[in-house]
Amino acid sequence: MTLRTLICTTAMAGALASPAAAQDYCGGIGNGQWIGGNEANSDIAASDSFREQLALVLLGNAHTSLFTLSSPAEVRLEAAGRGSGDPVIEILDGSGAVIGSDDDSGGGTSSAALLALQPGTYCVQTTSWDNSPLTATVRVGRTEHEALTEGGAALAAGSAGTATTTDTTTDTASDAGTMDAVTDTEACGGARMIGSGPIDGSLDAGISVTETINATPNWAFELSQPAALSITAENEAADPVLTLTGADGSFYAENDDYDGLNSRIDMTTPLQPGTYCVGLRALSDGGVPVTVTLSAFDPEAATRALYERGEVAPPLDGSFPITDLGTVSARSVSQVQMQGDTAQWFRIEVAETGLLLIEGIAASSGDPVLRLFDDVGREVGYNDDYGQGLDSQIAARVFPGTYLVALMDISGQSPLLRLVMERYVPAQ
Repeated sequence: MTLRTLICTTAMAGALASPAAAQDYCGGIGNGQWIGGNEANSDIAASDSFREQLALVLLGNAHTSLFTLSSPAEVRLEAAGRGSGDPVIEILDGSGAVIGSDDDSGGGTSSAALLALQPGTYCVQTTSWDNSPLTATVRVGRTEHEALTEGGAALAAGSAGTATTTDTTTDTASDAGTMDAVTDTEACGGARMIGSGPIDGSLDAGISVTETINATPNWAFELSQPAALSITAENEAADPVLTLTGADGSFYAENDDYDGLNSRIDMTTPLQPGTYCVGLRALSDGGVPVTVTLSAFDPEAATRALYERGEVAPPLDGSFPITDLGTVSARSVSQVQMQGDTAQWFRIEVAETGLLLIEGIAASSGDPVLRLFDDVGREVGYNDDYGQGLDSQIAARVFPGTYLVALMDISGQSPLLRLVMERYVPAQ
């Protein structure tokens, strides 16, 4: 069967099998299918078991699953790809507002999210992380229903423990000097409050709390005035996933692996006065202490952090260290001593149109990653783990001009790497 035949067959099958069009739901996002086959059978609050369907995603589109709730319920939403597929899920309410999203919390490349929802109609959109064709199983159920993924089961187990927080005393730091006074609050499901009262904007020094995710999967904080802030969750042994919501359940942001396996959320638009909830999930060890810190958002520091992680090209004005390697004429090899996972930046000049081959090679150990940018900051190429090993390689067609190369290492060993460049010109 050809790809064209498969697309046409799938479109016809969807038109025949879909008993409802999603343009009537979730802000009119497009055609969708009831997760239970029809609207009556897709009421997750009243169902005796989970509901699931097969999602076929082609040409960068999304598969939309519809479900309803006749009463409030804690709903688990999961997607597991078949083969090498990497699904990403996004949950929308009846108005089309995004109330949750996830990638990889189900374990491996699977997605999982746990949301406390009110009665209404909801949509789950499943997409492919890298826009390649995807076949995935989508499952929607309550916490007592069987989970599709290991991460989904862990989410339900963690949720079951969130209602047991009854301690009203003030705690002290288990990690000296890192915990401010915390008390319990009725907000955010009885979460523990970060700080001893409303935060008045004095976050320059930061406020930190340290506890295991198993013991405290939820925190809360209260703002007395608008504040742009950063929230971090740190301990790579736990591999924490960080979620920010409002006390009313409104979703703001979620992050996993911002800095190594640590997580960070930057709210660049000031949050308005009110109470906010910080949710934590451990993808590894939930029994190790994780430090959660609230601090004032620093745009300069945030921008520099992007340069240091190699995600954004720094300016060429000398404000950030860049090693000038000159014009790439034929073949060059540079020895680079890495310092943790901080990117090392290199400037090169290309005199003629041609093919530029760049390799990051571990001299003895390491896991190099490469990124290539043009002189205005557009990413031209990216690679991690070329071929069968951990070395990286970028092959890109380039034109005369200036380019920036970011070399990183994600092994955590600060190894010695070799940066190899070769230039090829078109045959005459």
